[in-house]
Amino acid sequence: MTVQSDRTRLLKLIGSFPKCRVLVVGDVMLDHYIWGAVSRISPEAPVPVVNVTRENLLLGAATNVVHNIASLGGDVRVCGVIGHDDAGRQLGSLLRAKGVKTDGLIVDEGRPTTIKTRIIAHSQQVVRFDRESKDGLARSTRKKIFEQVQRQIDEGIEAIIISDYSKGVVTRELVRDTVKLAKKKSIIVSVDPKVNHFGIYRGVSILTPNTKEASLGAKIDIEDDKSLLKAGAALLSRLKCDAVLITRGEHGMSLFERNRKVTHIPTVAQEVFDVTGAGDTVISVLTMAMATGAKLVDAASLSNYAAGIVVGVVGTATVTPEELKQKIMAG
Repeated sequence: MTVQSDRTRLLKLIGSFPKCRVLVVGDVMLDHYIWGAVSRISPEAPVPVVNVTRENLLLGAATNVVHNIASLGGDVRVCGVIGHDDAGRQLGSLLRAKGVKTDGLIVDEGRPTTIKTRIIAHSQQVVRFDRESKDGLARSTRKKIFEQVQRQIDEGIEAIIISDYSKGVVTRELVRDTVKLAKKKSIIVSVDPKVNHFGIYRGVSILTPNTKEASLGAKIDIEDDKSLLKAGAALLSRLKCDAVLITRGEHGMSLFERNRKVTHIPTVAQEVFDVTGAGDTVISVLTMAMATGAKLVDAASLSNYAAGIVVGVVGTATVTPEELKQKIMAG
């Protein structure tokens, strides 16, 4: 079944966003962008020479989810791990500038704050280089993370977003214990997954893989509608979650629910320049809408409109309520 949700209902949901209290737990990082232009090839090697014109630091990964929620007016909290370094301090400063408390950021002396540096020339990414550690966290650090989750649940959050970038924060134990606590208080747990962790997301409320991730997670090559349906059903069965939302690029989204209902949502993107951070926007809007009591189809449709905005921007981007309303009204 293919649907377009009622615009009036979607606009009403946006108006409820300031009431949402959401915890984002996962891998935090800085997105470092270096912008410039290319006019020649290096005489030293067959690579372009980028004349740098500007650079900036943005909130990335789990903190981009935080930024998306804050931009839409939600009451958002963050839990993650940073290093005892300048990058960690810069990340904290960026969060505080958005009005987000940083007491949930745990400093680990033994690892660096993750930074992804992208060099962009003429609206095209030339190269990316990463500074990070993927080693497992110390037991004491893992304990502090879960204590933060417990505290936020006790303080009355309505939803938890697990933003997994495979940097060490999201573990089987963390997901298991978080889901157990959340279910006792009817708290939504949504996950932006990583393929190598699919087995640990059992029992969450909703999962938001892209087509490639869903294929690998279900161990089914998604090549047509038949294989798509099979993969969605397999993920639901394997993970015992309430729903799976597969994001499919130019083909929109497909929502699989436990009652065997499948809904296809057509894309609203007009131009696609950069998909960086689009998954963060999708899970942010989806979860906020669910936290307001929206039906899954309406929540997914709203996140689809938001994704249609951010893919038209080069670099990590967020959405404001006004932009989202305009996108919905434009159809």
